[in-house]
Amino acid sequence: MARDSEQLIVFDNVSKFYGEILGVNRVSLEIPAGITSLVGPNGAGKTTLMNLMAGLLRPTRGNISVLAIPTDQPDRLFRRLGYCSQFDSFPRGLTGREFIRSFLLVSGFTGKQADELTEKALERVDLLPAADRKLGAYSKGMRQRARLAQSIAHQPSVLILDEPLNGLDPMVRAETIALFKQLAADGLHLIISSHILHEVDMMSDRVVLLNNGYVVAEGEIQGVRDEMDIEHPVQVLIRCNHPSVLASRIFQGTDVVEARVHDDRQGLFVKIRNPDQFYLALNDVVAEGQVEVESIVPVDDDLSAVYEYLIGAQ
Repeated sequence: MARDSEQLIVFDNVSKFYGEILGVNRVSLEIPAGITSLVGPNGAGKTTLMNLMAGLLRPTRGNISVLAIPTDQPDRLFRRLGYCSQFDSFPRGLTGREFIRSFLLVSGFTGKQADELTEKALERVDLLPAADRKLGAYSKGMRQRARLAQSIAHQPSVLILDEPLNGLDPMVRAETIALFKQLAADGLHLIISSHILHEVDMMSDRVVLLNNGYVVAEGEIQGVRDEMDIEHPVQVLIRCNHPSVLASRIFQGTDVVEARVHDDRQGLFVKIRNPDQFYLALNDVVAEGQVEVESIVPVDDDLSAVYEYLIGAQ
């Protein structure tokens, strides 16, 4: 690999089949530090990819390494990796503190180490005030934070989070996203699956778009959008004083697919196949002085639009 494999999660032509059923197929990825979100509908292969990364599944073919550790070496892998599943299942008789501490003790830490790491993990997810309450009395959001605390308690370098924002109220969601960003800033690899596309947009450094077991696209949102087939037109909203005049002008010599005046009559939606050519022509129109442009906003540079484009192309 061109980059240092000790700083990467690497999938090398990985496939996983459950009998004749496809889990993922021919996946080749290099995932650096930061927040990488796995996005796709149910059955796309997100959880399979995470379980392969965590060593919970073995690939049918291909190789996987996490920070240069092969995933068939669980003892080495455990020390570097934390996993927070989406399943809301707990030993109800334990307190939050006991839940995390018992995990650390079973994992081989001494009592003193377990006490110190438990305290740090609880503090990091803001659960110290409720640490000695029973898990059964926790709200769904608090249980989610307890699972997160357990997954980071042993201070891993890689954190795998399966639908970690499910069931959280808006304030806790915002706090959790802020925590993810802080962990990434500390140098961790965070692998997050989610269906909540606008939140993925907010927190991700990069995305991996999956469909039917295949990686459809991967990279930064804008980079993925730039690499899309030119046959998929880009849509922009141009705020201006004379949208009808602009509409009549931009069809002259530009690769415009569609132009539609906004409902408030103060803007124009335009679908274009060649953005560079269009923006040059728009500059010429504005220079003539007939139209004053207030703003130009890409409408479909968000993750949801990119995903819909790419899945529609399959």
